[in-house]
Amino acid sequence: MNNYLATHVATLPPSGIRKFFDLVATMKDVISLGVGEPDFVTPWTVRESGIFSLEEGQTMYTSNAGLFELRDELSHHLNKTLNLSYDPHHEILITSGASEAVDLVMRAVLGPGDVVLVPDPSYVSYAPCAILAGASVSYVPTYARENFRMRVEDLARAYTPKAKLLVLSYPNNPTGAIMNREDLLPIADFVNEHDLLVLADDIYSDLTYDETHVSFASLPGMRDRTLFVSGFSKSYAMTGWRIGYVAGHADLIQGMTKIHQYTMLCAPIMGQFAAIEALRSANEAKNDMVTAYDRRRRLMVHGFRQMGLDCFEPLGAFYVFPDISKTKLSSEEFAEQLLIEEQVAVVPGTAFGPSGEGHIRCSYAYSMEQLQEALKRISHFVERRLTNL
Repeated sequence: MNNYLATHVATLPPSGIRKFFDLVATMKDVISLGVGEPDFVTPWTVRESGIFSLEEGQTMYTSNAGLFELRDELSHHLNKTLNLSYDPHHEILITSGASEAVDLVMRAVLGPGDVVLVPDPSYVSYAPCAILAGASVSYVPTYARENFRMRVEDLARAYTPKAKLLVLSYPNNPTGAIMNREDLLPIADFVNEHDLLVLADDIYSDLTYDETHVSFASLPGMRDRTLFVSGFSKSYAMTGWRIGYVAGHADLIQGMTKIHQYTMLCAPIMGQFAAIEALRSANEAKNDMVTAYDRRRRLMVHGFRQMGLDCFEPLGAFYVFPDISKTKLSSEEFAEQLLIEEQVAVVPGTAFGPSGEGHIRCSYAYSMEQLQEALKRISHFVERRLTNL
């Protein structure tokens, strides 16, 4: 029946993450460092709020834009934490996870012939969402020697006059890189000069170490050019609740709401009540999670460097992206052989774009005991490969 599929769907490759972990599902005793999901449970006060909403019989639709109470709470939160000002009536849309928000941005502003500028490596969904919207992708390579930060000269080389949208995803998945104000200002000048829109995926903004996150939308002149995307999955360990949001100029939000109302209609109401409670009471729990991730981050970086592999120190998110090129294996070969020989699952760097070759992504959203055992097994694998060269 493949001949009935639209060409752009039939030719779309499956996710490099999910495709690889289909193999993991067939094996026993595997330590998986692959899925980008907190190992913490949603804070109790947040769970209790969701439970209470069900007990009260809150099981109906909300408005397409989401509960006003949540949008209003988000408006105050963004103003307080990131110095961003959005009207909760017209400039914030609640979505079914940040992933839906990304898809809505792409479908609302892109069409055939348009080009999206995507950092490489970056999250697996950006390019497929652009393609499904009828656009094409131009990758902006980033490099370990530059701390995986986007440089304006690389952006200029990737630019085409057909470019309409730039994706900025910092802290970055898979590298853990961040961009500070000094890094972002030249990008803002380029965006203004070339009349671009920006999709700023700030889903990991709360998970930063050593530096304070700077939102691209907060830079001079960038607020109305930027569609700010975030959610509750990573910061509050609420992946299964599926609550995200997008904030931006009212005209753009209105366009996205049109698509949302015909497809998703609204985000789950009990998840929206839980998100309100997260903003009001779960910041201490969130900070405790960040502290735990910081300890794990240092463990992972030290572990990979100790086994002789170069490893960029991530300053955000919860991933490390070590360089495995010394083993003379490709990213795919390394991941597959490591899984078979040592029962440790990691993601090949190429799942995140062409520049990911020579790297693997390892999530450290797992217990210290799991991470220590995984590092021991990976060290054995690497030692055998380096010895046999």
